[in-house]
Amino acid sequence: MVYIKNWIEQLGQSIIDSITGLGDFTQYMFITAFWAIKPPFRWKLLWDQMYFIGNKSLFIVSLTAGFTGMVFALQIYLGFTFMNIDSLIGPLVLISLAKELAPVFTGLVVAGRCGAAMAAQIGTMKVTEQVDALEVMGINSYQYLSVPRILAAMLSMPLLTGIFLFVGYLGSWLIGVKVLGIDAVIYTMKVGDFMKLSMIAEGLIKGFVFGYLIGVIGTYHGFKVSGGAEGVGRGTNMAVVWGMIIVLIVDFFLTNFLAKIL
Repeated sequence: MVYIKNWIEQLGQSIIDSITGLGDFTQYMFITAFWAIKPPFRWKLLWDQMYFIGNKSLFIVSLTAGFTGMVFALQIYLGFTFMNIDSLIGPLVLISLAKELAPVFTGLVVAGRCGAAMAAQIGTMKVTEQVDALEVMGINSYQYLSVPRILAAMLSMPLLTGIFLFVGYLGSWLIGVKVLGIDAVIYTMKVGDFMKLSMIAEGLIKGFVFGYLIGVIGTYHGFKVSGGAEGVGRGTNMAVVWGMIIVLIVDFFLTNFLAKIL
């Protein structure tokens, strides 16, 4: 009976903690949204964060995109050759990249690279009392630390998604035409018949939403850090894990929603 009682107490406490955490996170979203539209606007900080999130992520995003496109083209070719419909490989790769692979893979890469950095930077400032120093000087820490990172992620993610789409399709074209021997005209001629502008828009919208979520989650866990270096590591880990999980979960609901309006 004691074991059952303890188990029920632990279960109840975990539910209470989860609800409390969700409430704190929702409150944090409203706070950052408020400070995002309140002057002064820190353009220099925004530009620096866009450089870090966008420019510094170009290599890993391009590398991921190239090999994703090459592998995807190869796998589709191996299946489609049995049905003799090689002309559909190019459009299928491009549509898959535009609607799903580009925004989701870019979101996972940025969550792993930049979400961790956001949590680590803010968490380190938190445990070394630099955040308190900002407040003492009359600078709102959310506006100074969170807002530039969130806005930069929102602006950079659609751009990175577009680059992922271009590089991924280029990689698939190189494999399809130069390695597998598919005629270049055949590989691309069906793209105009199947590809629509709304498909590209869907991927860019997803990138924008994912950027917001990654920025909010990364900075939130940075501000929640406590307990020194161990707390910084724990907060960084939570930012990466939850950033990736939320990207995958939200992608499902966004796909259903955008399919109805686009």
